[in-house]
Amino acid sequence: MWKLFTVLLVLAPRLGAQSALDGDRSRILSLENAWNQAIQTQDTTALKMLLSTDLVYVDFDGRLMDNAAYLASVQSQTKHPEQIVSESMDVHLYAVVAVVNGVYRETGTNTKSGKPYALRERFTDTWLRQNDRWVCVASQSTLASQ
Repeated sequence: MWKLFTVLLVLAPRLGAQSALDGDRSRILSLENAWNQAIQTQDTTALKMLLSTDLVYVDFDGRLMDNAAYLASVQSQTKHPEQIVSESMDVHLYAVVAVVNGVYRETGTNTKSGKPYALRERFTDTWLRQNDRWVCVASQSTLASQ
């Protein structure tokens, strides 16, 4: 009986820590999906809640943008995204920092030409926990196929 009690005392903190890590991973994945939805609907109010004011964004074409430039680019898109999904996302947690790697797929219509488009990008997003909430501080994507 004492052996079981001792094992439980040793494992309990680890189980609690694992549960917290799993909760953070789930939260980060939810935020990634919320970001996709905000881009699809051009909801800059939602994006402002997800992204740090100090955001550093590197687009697949190499453009470097700060928060204001990124938000402006979302509002002035020449593409109308109809579906945006992330897949194969993997979250790596480091105390108050989370790094997400995944694949981003976007389909829609080019508003200038009226032609459909499809993008597939690999991305890395870096999230920072600030005052009990997660914000993205850096994002980089690489065009995988078009």
